[in-house]
This record gives sequence, C-alpha cells and structure tokens, in this order.
Amino acid sequence: MPVLEGKVAIITGAARGQGAAEARLFHAEGAKVVLTDVTEDGRALADELGDGALFLPLDVADEAAWQNVAQQSATHFGGIDILINNAGITGYEPVDAISTAQLQRYMNIHVFGALYGIQAVTPFMEKAGSGAIVNVASTAALRGYPTYLGYGVSKWALRGLTRYASHDLVGRKIRINTILPGGVETPMLMRDDAGTLIDAARAAVPMKRFATAEEIAKVALFLASDASSYMTGADMVVDGGLNA
Repeated sequence: MPVLEGKVAIITGAARGQGAAEARLFHAEGAKVVLTDVTEDGRALADELGDGALFLPLDVADEAAWQNVAQQSATHFGGIDILINNAGITGYEPVDAISTAQLQRYMNIHVFGALYGIQAVTPFMEKAGSGAIVNVASTAALRGYPTYLGYGVSKWALRGLTRYASHDLVGRKIRINTILPGGVETPMLMRDDAGTLIDAARAAVPMKRFATAEEIAKVALFLASDASSYMTGADMVVDGGLNA
C-alpha cells in the first residue's frame, strides 16, 4: 500500500528541483498533492501528474495568499495532512556587501513564508487529528560559508523555527521536522554565477558528489509519513558526510 494513501500534501516551490521531485514522489505514494510556486511552471507538472494533483500560484511571503491556498486545498481535496516548506532563493553576498533589503528578502521567503504556511495549515491538521510539517533548511544552518550570509542566516532561523514550533504543536498531534541538505543538483544551486564555488563545494563532500533532488525527496517522504511517527523537532542532515 502506498505510504501516503489518502493524505493531502501542500508542497511549496514545486515547479522545479526538490519541490518537483517531492511532488512526483508523494503523488506516486498515494498522496493528493497541491503544487505551489511563485511562477506558473508548476501547472504543467500538475497537469502531467493528473488526478490528485492541483497547482495553486503562491508567493510564500504573502500571508493572505497562504490563507487562500490552505482553504482552497482543503476545499478541493477535503483536508490538509502534510506541508512541505520547500520554497527558497539563493545568492552570493558577503557580510560587507549584503543590503538590509536583500537580507529581509531571504527572511521573508525562508522564515516568514514557512511561518505563514504553518499557521495556515494548523487548523486543518488539528481538525484531521494529526499532521506532518517538513521545513527544508540547509547545511548552511550548521556551519558558516563565505559569501552566503543572507541564505545562511535565514536557514539558521528556519531551523530554530522548527525547534520552537515543535513544542507548540506536539500537543495538537502535529509533528514538524527539518531537512538540512548539502549541495543538491538543482537549477537553484547550479547557477551561472556560482563559478568555482560549486566545484570546491563538491570536492569537499566525502562522497564527492552532490545529492539528487530525488534523494532529498525520499527523506521528505520519510518525515511526512507514519514511518517517522516518533520524531518532532529533529534535524535530518543529508549531505554526503560533509558534516560527519
């Protein structure tokens, strides 16, 4: 039996990369999936998946939009059981060059976007009697990296959000955990402006490669499923041994 049979999952940043891989896998494992993204690219994937897949445009930094997406998802599929806060941005700004506006944008998407999502889905999960939330952070929330300040600071904050929210939600039978991937072969990381930083980062991994989006999706599936029923507030590091 598929491990997510009968579940409804909202996945942010689902148009490509890790979000798209999670949408494909969750759908294959029986979930009804709501694909959200700031671009319309996710609509084609929802159409490809067919029955049990719905695309809804969403800017995760828009609190009101989150409320609308949660309500539409619950109305369309009958409830909400899983939330994957996957949407993200990246860039390369050192401490002496990043602007307040740039740092605020990272925080709006990675931290406030996740918070708005948690707040929007919690009433529906409470009604269902259980829920699973997965925040996708990064190994940038475990250590420092050069020129990565905005991304890293916001991912540290997202990791903290998970820890604190886990205590508030556990009594409502809602679990929340964090995935901390290292490098992943996705369009967001493999940017043209990454240059030699990417080559150096890959060489530093004991496994000598980055993860695939599908490998991260399998960890998200574990945390979203009943297989992780005794886990909340936890960090799952998926980095090829980099931080071992």
